[in-house]
Amino acid sequence: MIVAGTGCALADYLYTGVRFNAPQFQKYLSRQTGDGGLMPGKLVFTEELEKFSGIPYAEICHEITGGQSPDAFNVGGPGLVSLINASQLLNKDKFEVRFYGGTGNDDTANLIEGLVRKTPLNVDHYRKISEKRTPFTDVLSDVTFDNNHGERTFVNNIGAAWDYTPDLLGNDFIEADIVCFGGSALVPQIHDNLTSLLKRAKRNGCITVVNTVFDFRNEKNNPDQPWPLIDDPENYFLIDVLIMDCEESLKISGKRTIAEAADYFFSQNVGAVIITNGAKELYAFSNGDLFDKTELMKLPVSKKVGEDIIRNPASKGDTTGCGDNFAGGVIASMAMQLTTGDIGKLDLTEAIAWGVASGGFTCFYVGGTYIEKNEGEKLKIVQEFKNEYIKQIASL
Repeated sequence: MIVAGTGCALADYLYTGVRFNAPQFQKYLSRQTGDGGLMPGKLVFTEELEKFSGIPYAEICHEITGGQSPDAFNVGGPGLVSLINASQLLNKDKFEVRFYGGTGNDDTANLIEGLVRKTPLNVDHYRKISEKRTPFTDVLSDVTFDNNHGERTFVNNIGAAWDYTPDLLGNDFIEADIVCFGGSALVPQIHDNLTSLLKRAKRNGCITVVNTVFDFRNEKNNPDQPWPLIDDPENYFLIDVLIMDCEESLKISGKRTIAEAADYFFSQNVGAVIITNGAKELYAFSNGDLFDKTELMKLPVSKKVGEDIIRNPASKGDTTGCGDNFAGGVIASMAMQLTTGDIGKLDLTEAIAWGVASGGFTCFYVGGTYIEKNEGEKLKIVQEFKNEYIKQIASL
């Protein structure tokens, strides 16, 4: 079975000593939606932050971080990280996971390639395509935020992703069994052509997964309008599984509550929707097209993750990439289930359990991508979290 995906892929430069209540951070806080200022939990572009502040981004970063070097370099992006996780959870003899994307021709591209080559992910279609800088994000992480649950603020440079077009995907992209679009809002030409790409995939019999990211570009251009994920609400049926966080679900649907957003996507005939909400319970439903029909349900996060961190505080990493790995866990479970189950009969709760376990494990290391010490290491750990989670929710 082949899983193929495209979308946001970049270098993450991680700064873990940032405090969002510090004066040097507070002075760059957004004053109104879309103005280019910093927002905890959200992403802004370097050029917009520079316009907002009138200060070069290099100086802003130096001030906020106290001039420290990044604590870590890692591979990031909802498109790439989710598929790396899926590739680590799936048996490579039975599954091939491919990523399609583009970088610049610079040292950052080489650093990304060096790390990704240490994973089972097929990156033959992840190529140098532009003279612009390889996309990067500075991840400003405050582990004390939200009663020590932690939060990040992202400052992104789209760079070479401006030049990645649908034509670069090629025809073999839609020959996969499952096709995934992760964080396409940070790959503008893919995002603006998402509907046509979904149509091509469905015509070829693919199962489609879309996991979203904060759409700063459209938030800035039309702050009072829903974000345009696809060209017409009537085309939401092209998405078999839609994974969003709370804020993204509200912005895309134009609704005020998660429940209202879920109702909206159900009415538009999305196959299945999962809406995460940080350390709070998630929402999910299935219309029965791919998974068993499931009414809107609420599920908690992993109890074991929280207990393990309390038991051993030194084991805590940060929350960077939790959502991306969650999506990868769902994708991996879908692939596993499709080898033995029928379309329309897959288990949504099982897929969510793999997602929760994958996202939970991310809390024990810094950055979104985990580099295994040996093959199968991550699967063993995530499977333990998954099994405990199934026990946790059995009585719900």
